[in-house]
Amino acid sequence: MSLSSGRTPSSPRRRPGPNLSLTVQRASRASHIPSDAKLKRWARAAAASGEVTLRYVGEAEGRRLNSGYRKRDYATNVLSFPYGDPGRAAHGDIVICAPVVAREAREQGKTVEAHHAHLVVHGVLHLRGYDHELGPAEAKRMESLEKRILSSLGFPDPYRD
Repeated sequence: MSLSSGRTPSSPRRRPGPNLSLTVQRASRASHIPSDAKLKRWARAAAASGEVTLRYVGEAEGRRLNSGYRKRDYATNVLSFPYGDPGRAAHGDIVICAPVVAREAREQGKTVEAHHAHLVVHGVLHLRGYDHELGPAEAKRMESLEKRILSSLGFPDPYRD
């Protein structure tokens, strides 16, 4: 018997793999930036499909972007630039400022890797349309999802004191 898919009746079905395309740009030489494999794993935990560029920058570029796009004259930890319709897929650019990540991790008593993972997940969720700045209910919804995703990756609750 022949099947149109070319499978024989006894062959296993293949599950489609993640369809999230992640391009990593490193404009910062910080040694604590995780490997591409880790970054992709974390991003794919937050969105199964889409097209994302993740750019790591230094303090000067982070400040310039935050000032230009948000009118805030300081380098922030993560900026997200979504395009397309929000939903399950993530489409857009994420910028993470490596020196800010290291400083915040130290100040908050977190590992640098856990903070990187949190900011990647946070940025991808913004690309999917989540926005904690819309109010307390949306912030709680987004934080709950972040905690669930990070827990599945083996990281602790990023919001615990």
